[in-house]
Amino acid sequence: MRERGQRLSAGFGRAGLSRQVNRSAVLSYLRHHSPTSRTQVARGLGISLPTVMRIVSELEEQGLVNELGPGESTGGRPHSLIAFNGSSHCVIGIDLGGSKIFGALADLNGNILVERYHPFASGQDNHYSALCSFLEQLVEAEEAKGRALMGIGIGVPSVVGPGGVVHWAPALGWRDLPLQEMLTERLSLPVVVENDVNLAALGELEFGAGVGARHLVCIAIGTGIGAGIVIDGSIYRGAHQAAGEIGYMLPGLEFLGRSYTGFGALESMASGSGVARRARELLRLGEGEGPSAEAVFASARAGEPWAVRVVEETTSYLALAIANMAAMLDPEVVILSGGVAQSADLLLEPIERKLHGLIPFIPRVAASPLGRRAAVMGAISMVLDLVTGRVSIRRFA
Repeated sequence: MRERGQRLSAGFGRAGLSRQVNRSAVLSYLRHHSPTSRTQVARGLGISLPTVMRIVSELEEQGLVNELGPGESTGGRPHSLIAFNGSSHCVIGIDLGGSKIFGALADLNGNILVERYHPFASGQDNHYSALCSFLEQLVEAEEAKGRALMGIGIGVPSVVGPGGVVHWAPALGWRDLPLQEMLTERLSLPVVVENDVNLAALGELEFGAGVGARHLVCIAIGTGIGAGIVIDGSIYRGAHQAAGEIGYMLPGLEFLGRSYTGFGALESMASGSGVARRARELLRLGEGEGPSAEAVFASARAGEPWAVRVVEETTSYLALAIANMAAMLDPEVVILSGGVAQSADLLLEPIERKLHGLIPFIPRVAASPLGRRAAVMGAISMVLDLVTGRVSIRRFA
């Protein structure tokens, strides 16, 4: 009897997963092919028309699908058209850093309705209160009125554990903080918390340089360096939720045997702070002196030899990291984002040139078209997953 019960339970579990996968497939198809008909959805996905009709009915009840009426006739009875209803719903996306909060209200089609930026005061230690105040302003924004607010997605500079626990965010002074639970209770809204670069990678996948790809790496280059890794359409997190901490990559034999308690080896050379440090050393300036990374790139554009040398070295370090990641992961595209990536005009061509002949398959290397909005756009995808129970599925052409 126990064995029979286990088989029945397993069967119901598989049936539930199948329904969830079908629902996800229909929702994704409608997001990318509206307007369309139920019949075309069934044909495009290879699932039965009754299944599609049931799922569409559920999505209509949630307000995620609209009935548009009959389409054009092709000789027979015209099919009724349906469309994904992204404009009447909205999501709040937050990119939280040690020195600022950037957030936006966006509809489910990726249109930014309102965005705000709030710098932290020097030495501010109550980042949680500042975040709550910032969120409440966006929740009450005029642009949110008349739209269903589905939830909030927050990107934080930290390894994030199950349940949205921020394990260690030194820039914010947070350790093992159950941020997702705290905000869900405070705001009475669905909240998802994710590593900021992972969220940016999802944003690029859905709305940026990764549209159409299934395998990508998004490298954020700012004060430090981190990567969001997407494998077959889903974020890869690793055994300790720490996949993508590429700032700790070793870009040469000379980095072995050292201890890195702050910045990792790659970060110390190719991040914004690493670029500024190498420029300072080359110019033989003291601590706290010398140009910023932005100024180094500006000087390189002006042809100053010392700056050209620093930028050339930076592209070499980044090319090494990208070559190693490409050999392991075989991504279709590697996307550069973050502050340093704003100087992509000086980075992309040298990196691609240095990759030639190193690896069997060279990925496309692109600059993020989303900029600081990438994490906000990724929040749309994550909140939609959270609220609808959507699972990762293969996108259909």
